Amino acid sequence: MQQKSVTIDQLRASIDRIDDRIVELLNERARVVLDVGRLKSGGNMEFHVPGRERQIYERLLGGNPGPFPNDALRSIYREVISACLALESPMKVAFLGPKATFSHLATMQQFGLSAELVPLKSISAVFEEVEKGKALYGVVPVENSTEGVVSHTLDMFVESGLQITAEILLEVHHDLLSRTGRMEDVKKVYSHAQPIAQCRQWLDSNLPSIPTVDVASTAVAAQIASEDYTAAAIASELAASLYDLKVVRSRIEDQVNNFTRFLVIARKGCDRSGNDKTSVLFSIKDQPGILCRMLEPFAKRGINLSKIESRPFKSKAWEYIFFLDMFGHISDPDVAEALEELKGCCQFLKVLGSYPRSM
Repeated sequence: MQQKSVTIDQLRASIDRIDDRIVELLNERARVVLDVGRLKSGGNMEFHVPGRERQIYERLLGGNPGPFPNDALRSIYREVISACLALESPMKVAFLGPKATFSHLATMQQFGLSAELVPLKSISAVFEEVEKGKALYGVVPVENSTEGVVSHTLDMFVESGLQITAEILLEVHHDLLSRTGRMEDVKKVYSHAQPIAQCRQWLDSNLPSIPTVDVASTAVAAQIASEDYTAAAIASELAASLYDLKVVRSRIEDQVNNFTRFLVIARKGCDRSGNDKTSVLFSIKDQPGILCRMLEPFAKRGINLSKIESRPFKSKAWEYIFFLDMFGHISDPDVAEALEELKGCCQFLKVLGSYPRSM
């Protein structure tokens, strides 16, 4: 028997019916979420549970048979979850602004577009907004794979009582943007100091005689370029759309794998997910062999340390604070025992939080 041919119009009609069903199911999901919200409110339960979000992502991505790609599925559900949370209660998230910076992109990647995203002028202002309860979460940069640690963020944890509840890894791509989109019109380049450093080789090779100017953020650079036809900005693709700029050259960063790590901070920590990281800061006693001894509690228990960073102790000359990241949760017996043993080497020790490792 000859199989009946299917026309494009018939296939499009099938797509329309599927889309209608998706909208119907999204509204059904939203109604259930509202029921959950009412139960939370009546039981005085936490409004937002990050671990639950992670379970949703892991279940859906792990069970996805394809051909729909996992990256796209995750992006869609980020917005579905964000929109449903907004129906329960507006979720305010502070970040290091202004808009169109990479901090803004990282915040959107974590919380979606339906959250109330609030740009602030400094890292300390983000900490203060969360400490005072004006924002549920804050997002701050902590390190870049090319340029290293963001010192101000680490310094803030010395005095702050906030907890790290998540980390965000953002792959950073820098574009050269201008009003005209023509290389020959560029007479000066504006950006934040870190993106300029991350694109130094490209700038030296392609714009060797053009001066670079440090400004407060990539968004400020984009704003300047939008007002000056001889200026270009090193900024994100989002900045191009917000400030009506054209791409002169895309992806001009020197390192192909250029990532910035951001931390999500809150007043309360989060529960064990089974794939966690714990961050601590401590100051050690000045004794012979102390640097070796401080690593022993982790080495003998097989705990993987993913980061060690030292910073001068601002209140005491020639003393240092160490920031350490390890795999595991503070509730894991090995991690708890290692930290208890480390205390014997320390003048003080502070757990900054245990949180799910970035997916």
